[in-house]
Amino acid sequence: MRCMKEENMKIYNTLSKKKEEFIPIEEGKVKMYVCGPTVYNLIHIGNARPMIVFDTVRRYMEHKGYEVNYVSNFTDVDDKIIKKAIEEGVDASVISERYIAECKKDMEAMNVKAATTHPKATEEICGMLDMIGTLIEKGHAYVAADGTVYFRTRSFKEYGKLSHKNLDDLQGGNRSLLVTGEDQKEDSLDFVLWKPKKEGEPYWESPWCNGRPGWHIECSVMSKKYLGEEIDIHAGGEDLVFPHHENEIAQSEAANGKQFAKYWMHNAFLNIDNKKMSKSAGNFFTVRDISEKYDLQVLRFFMLSAHYRSQLNFSADLMEAAANGYERIVTSVSNLNYLLENAASATMNEEEKALLKEAEDFVTKFDEAMDDDFNTADAISAIFELVKFINTNTSAESSKEFLEALKAEIIMLSDICGLIVEKKEEMLDADIEALIAERQAARKEKNFARADEIRDELLSKGIILEDTREGVKWKRA
Repeated sequence: MRCMKEENMKIYNTLSKKKEEFIPIEEGKVKMYVCGPTVYNLIHIGNARPMIVFDTVRRYMEHKGYEVNYVSNFTDVDDKIIKKAIEEGVDASVISERYIAECKKDMEAMNVKAATTHPKATEEICGMLDMIGTLIEKGHAYVAADGTVYFRTRSFKEYGKLSHKNLDDLQGGNRSLLVTGEDQKEDSLDFVLWKPKKEGEPYWESPWCNGRPGWHIECSVMSKKYLGEEIDIHAGGEDLVFPHHENEIAQSEAANGKQFAKYWMHNAFLNIDNKKMSKSAGNFFTVRDISEKYDLQVLRFFMLSAHYRSQLNFSADLMEAAANGYERIVTSVSNLNYLLENAASATMNEEEKALLKEAEDFVTKFDEAMDDDFNTADAISAIFELVKFINTNTSAESSKEFLEALKAEIIMLSDICGLIVEKKEEMLDADIEALIAERQAARKEKNFARADEIRDELLSKGIILEDTREGVKWKRA
């Protein structure tokens, strides 16, 4: 872990609509909340963009020496989850747990680090009841005749400060909300904090009615519980700015009497062949779909090839370009490993020391790009410059010390981007079977030391053996 640098890191803050110097609430620590997915299906590549982008922000913060408390939730109670559960004839929890597990698999495949905490909405109901109760007591919320609890939007004087929307304009644009079921609102702009259960839905007891929380209250409560009343960074897709994040601010600041988040970060939309992604348009792709054609490291590289606030277009041609770009880095590291195996000299000469000093410029360029609102496109360009430098300045005559220093540099920069560029060679199935046969023969000859040796060798290469009555079964870790 590096020490925090003197130069300023700047973040574009949606709240102020400008880049601001990043100054944490608590020196050396970053409290960061990122809105996670609603788990009713496999995650799609639109979900993948904020996961990859903000994981990279986290990695860079850690690289700079910050201790990052990173919280990203799972919304595990929602109309879509309930609908799917009814279709399958199972409890909603069966659906949510299934897709939380699948989401975590995809995150791991994209090399997205697990959050410090991954809270689930259904496990935080008590906190939601407490915050709703506080809002009612303070006059910011009210209970309708059927037990629905609404947030009194006009009671929060700064409503609209994130989305830069005017309340009166919103009022004019929301007349369609005044329909059956909405006429119990004091104002069409008021939004739901708690709603009554419907037949067959999961529900929780509350002082107002048996029901479940509205969507917005979840994140306010989970952020407060795991990060505190004031946080450094709140992030998510730009589609969440209004109403979700606007409502979070209103709830949190009305309840706690403090600024909710200092910096608001939002990634731009992902289009498919210059069109909005949708199932009806037939251009909807899950992360799992992409994994059938590409290593998901290519998807990660693709997502970072543009600035996070720029709209990104997904296409077959651009993915092929990303695959080629990613492969350039992997090949450079592979070549370094080959040279390292055959390096004749151990220590650097004076010329190599001068070259290594020159190579530090690429780290500086990388850091400058990331300090400027996490410009991953320019950061990756710095990695490419380093690749070119390595390819030009290394040979069979290079010293081991020089090669190792260059390798450490390119691995470090790639790792900040979450790119795995040193590939471990996978054993072929035939080689695995051959070693298992040799192990079986060793056991038959009571050569248990050799049998254990083979098991350990396979385990070190990610192959797990299971001795069963039907014989030896194996799987890759």
